[in-house]
Amino acid sequence: MLSELSTRNKIVGIKQLRKALRDGKAAKVFVAADADPKLTQPILASCQETGVPVEEVSTMQELGKACEIEVGAAVAALLGEQTNL
Repeated sequence: MLSELSTRNKIVGIKQLRKALRDGKAAKVFVAADADPKLTQPILASCQETGVPVEEVSTMQELGKACEIEVGAAVAALLGEQTNL
């Protein structure tokens, strides 16, 4: 649920998400359906490899709003309960 993004530890953006996936810190990933597949496909592949669940969001604007930022977001992730980046 998108409401999780306003209440839990999160990261927004491709670079931060790649690092979180690599370090095993991402608990759940959100991907905007209208984001550039060149950016999102590697993230989706990493999620599949690591077993991190993925939720698709309709638009980048909707995902950005859920993350409480003023611009659209291609990807975001919830971090594990005791994880801080």
